Amino acid sequence: MEVQEIIFYFLHEDTNILEVQFRLTIDSEEEVRIDNIDLLEVDDFGYDLVLESFEFDDDDEDDDENFFWNESASIDEDNLMEFLNEYYIVKPEKLPKPELI
Repeated sequence: MEVQEIIFYFLHEDTNILEVQFRLTIDSEEEVRIDNIDLLEVDDFGYDLVLESFEFDDDDEDDDENFFWNESASIDEDNLMEFLNEYYIVKPEKLPKPELI
């Protein structure tokens, strides 16, 4: 039993919860598993999934407008796959049941 495919993930930065949808090797194409994992648990396993956010703030005095660009944090998908495989081996009771899509 291994994570075969990560279908979707989203980091809820305000709560530090990672929502992830994935499929195991034993799941059919019509099944998906959905879990919400606290980033503290990810840290406990020694993984650093969150890549740096990109921010740019230009306070150029010649320009009357301030420009601010912020891209939300992204996730290292390779590390996410490794983490999920280890997480569900150590904590099999946390493995969500498959849902039909």
